[in-house]
Amino acid sequence: MVSVTRCFLLLCFLLLCFILISPSSSHPHPLDPLTPAELSAVRSIITSSPLNLSASLTFHYVGLDEPDKSSVLSWSSAYSYSSLPPRRAMAILRAESQTHELIVDIAGAAIVSHIVQPGTAYPMLTIEEETAAGLLPKSYAPFVESVRKRGLQLEDVLCTSYTRGWFGAVAAKGRRVVSVLCFVAGETANLYVRPLEGIKVVVDLDEMKILEYRDREVAPVPPAEGTEYRAAKQRPPFGPRGKRVVVEQPEVRWANWDFHLAFDTRAGAIISLASIKDTGGSRRSVLYRGFVSELFVPYMDPSEDWYFKTYMDVGEYGFGLLASPLQPMIDCPPNADFIDGYYATESGEPLVISNVFCVFERYAGDPSWRHTETMIPGETINESREEVTLVVRMVSTLGNYDYMIDWEFRTTGTIRVSVNNLLTGVLAIKATTHNHTDQINTDEHGELVAPNSIAVYHDHFVTFHLDLDVAGPANSFVKANLKIVHTNSGNPTPRKSYWTVVRETARTEADARVRFGDSTAELLVVNTGVRTSLGNAAGYRLVGSSAAGTSLLSDDDYPQIRAAYTKKQLWVTPYHKEEKWAAGFYADQSRGDDNLAKWSMRNRSVENTDIVLWYTLGFHHIPSQEDFPVMPMLTGSFELRPFNFFERSPVINTEPFYKGLWPQ
Repeated sequence: MVSVTRCFLLLCFLLLCFILISPSSSHPHPLDPLTPAELSAVRSIITSSPLNLSASLTFHYVGLDEPDKSSVLSWSSAYSYSSLPPRRAMAILRAESQTHELIVDIAGAAIVSHIVQPGTAYPMLTIEEETAAGLLPKSYAPFVESVRKRGLQLEDVLCTSYTRGWFGAVAAKGRRVVSVLCFVAGETANLYVRPLEGIKVVVDLDEMKILEYRDREVAPVPPAEGTEYRAAKQRPPFGPRGKRVVVEQPEVRWANWDFHLAFDTRAGAIISLASIKDTGGSRRSVLYRGFVSELFVPYMDPSEDWYFKTYMDVGEYGFGLLASPLQPMIDCPPNADFIDGYYATESGEPLVISNVFCVFERYAGDPSWRHTETMIPGETINESREEVTLVVRMVSTLGNYDYMIDWEFRTTGTIRVSVNNLLTGVLAIKATTHNHTDQINTDEHGELVAPNSIAVYHDHFVTFHLDLDVAGPANSFVKANLKIVHTNSGNPTPRKSYWTVVRETARTEADARVRFGDSTAELLVVNTGVRTSLGNAAGYRLVGSSAAGTSLLSDDDYPQIRAAYTKKQLWVTPYHKEEKWAAGFYADQSRGDDNLAKWSMRNRSVENTDIVLWYTLGFHHIPSQEDFPVMPMLTGSFELRPFNFFERSPVINTEPFYKGLWPQ
């Protein structure tokens, strides 16, 4: 039973919390996402323009054409609400098998630029064409026969499209193609663990027809027994669970952090203009723009039915487009506020994703700092402060995997970014004739996790675009290396060695590339023009995590050429408005000629200028039986932590919320 004291504390929290979260603002912001009215206006401007685009016109991306950074920073410093930069939209369209790239002046109701993309790569898939491609096999006579001879019911079979990447001469020249893979539901909702193995379906998306079909019938469909995950379908005996815990969060002040949150069809959550008050009360910038830039997921089975499964989930499918509505009390705690997101459908009409973000305070019962002092005679001092953080959360469901992204802001000045569900959802299963490991005498490229079910080895590489503006845009990247020093025989102490720090400021992009695991102790972004009273340059440091794997594919492998940047965890480039997407602007069937590694080959200066960090969380997944039929959560994260950014600890004078009162 909740006590009166506990209820009172919760009421105080709700009434006095200083975090103001609202999906709207009294003043427009230059980085606000396009509203439903603006999305409709963009569609109207394009369809009524003199371009005379064909009836086959489809919208693949409509989003804010980000204003120049200098304009945004000028507006931000003055908060001159009457002088907003012009609202423009970028629209990527397909018409008559061509990709059209348009910039639309919304207020002026005009198209200001129009380019027909001449390259061999293509824009994101739309939900509508994925759905249409997935329906083609069910009315295709050879496929219907394949289902019948397996003894399956056609209504239990579900199909969806998968991008095919680029593989040199194997590429479908001039065609925008996908593979369509099919699964069996029926007795279970866990369809991804029951594939129709050995069936090859290749579809031309522009013509929406099947180009190639083959059925090799290599293995039976794995059984449905034991794969169901829906709570309503579970039967006793049930698994263990803890007792319900009632948690309240203490009152905290969040006046130190300020940032802008926006939704984008491709990136999902975008954090912009994040700033914090320093210990003197002045506001300083930290992060101009941060978002998920790309998600590369290559599978390690080189066989005919699997080799092409090397997905660029952000650029091919859209991390925001496939965002899942968050469920109160399940995905987010009781104190969360929710914000909707809007995107343009294939026809250009606005559509809402309800509860695409939740924003809440998190209090997990952890201290932000503590100390016990017993040296003072007759007195024992115990001091600590609660760790209360602000969390922005979204979930993107990309086929069988769910990715939960948390941007967590701490009163210490730290920004912690977590891919909380780096491994959750459902494994990609390859059907096999094997029911025991003793039967396996060849490389199956995965692990046997259930009867007739091989979970294929694969990687996850989540790359973040981090445009840090530490106390302003003029920044430098510094690697602090540890150096072992051996003392000479004349040293007056018995010590024979020690380590010291040797700092190296990167002058060019080549100097700034980092592969973790060496002697580098600190990776810093510093502003040498802003210093503390002690003379230290204001800085932020990047703190990596255990999920810091790099790609093991050979450099000449086609998927690796497309994702060459995954050979290193960290890249630093000078700010360039057009360089946002690590795998290139057009990712589908891309060839690696427009990506982060290619840009970095210019070897531009990155010293005392506006720089961008690109950090990749990488994980090699070797599946186990505990991952079947659904995977438990595994977290990968990194932190941006202040380093001489404040004159002292910003939380030293924080007043404890409970003040010694323990709720009963």
